Amino acid sequence: MGDSQTWTAGPGTAERARSVLATAWSCTVTAHGGRDELVGAHTVTDDGRVILQVPEDSALLTAAICAPRGEPCAVLEFADVAPVPVRSRIRARLWLAGWFAPEDGRLVFRATRVVLRRPSGAETVGLDEYAAAAPDPLATAEARLLTHLADAHPDAVERLTRLVRPESLHATTRVVPLALDRHGLTLRIERTRAHGDVRLTFHRPADDLAQLTERIHVLLAQAAATATCPRALQRQRADGDR
Repeated sequence: MGDSQTWTAGPGTAERARSVLATAWSCTVTAHGGRDELVGAHTVTDDGRVILQVPEDSALLTAAICAPRGEPCAVLEFADVAPVPVRSRIRARLWLAGWFAPEDGRLVFRATRVVLRRPSGAETVGLDEYAAAAPDPLATAEARLLTHLADAHPDAVERLTRLVRPESLHATTRVVPLALDRHGLTLRIERTRAHGDVRLTFHRPADDLAQLTERIHVLLAQAAATATCPRALQRQRADGDR
């Protein structure tokens, strides 16, 4: 990262981990010296177990049958990728260490260790906390919402920069929406050789799309009221046109 991130009033680590699981399309499985990339093959139960659909002749299935029960025999890795193209697009990585058990032709993975790594560092998630957590209610809609905001409403994104400290916008070349959850919106501020992220927190959590719309409108109203904050992006563009 070029700059440090500002994380405030965001989801807890367990909730963040469950959100990564709910939205990841692929996972990497490392087991018994082998490494497999599985696409569209996993689902997640309410208590956080990962179900893998694998062929009957899969080496993973054979390994699960032969492995000692209760000993970690595999590591699953999931990547949280920003839906909008940006530098350093991986927002987080989730690792689950544990063991597989074959059930009805599927592999059921039970975690014995859960680690979430974000740009701010790696955190271990307690197993009980992980099992009890639920994904962010906006997680499955986040990619569509961020893409729409970036593509259809760049003017709104620029207006939101009025809520950012002026010094954070110095030498900015582009601002794009990086992440969205019920607690707030994160903007990626890009510069020529560096970037940083700024968190805009909602006045209260949004648990559905109707509430999210209201929260975004509140932020835009706050931005409109911040008349003393310089329009750094407009100045940057105007200077570049000269």
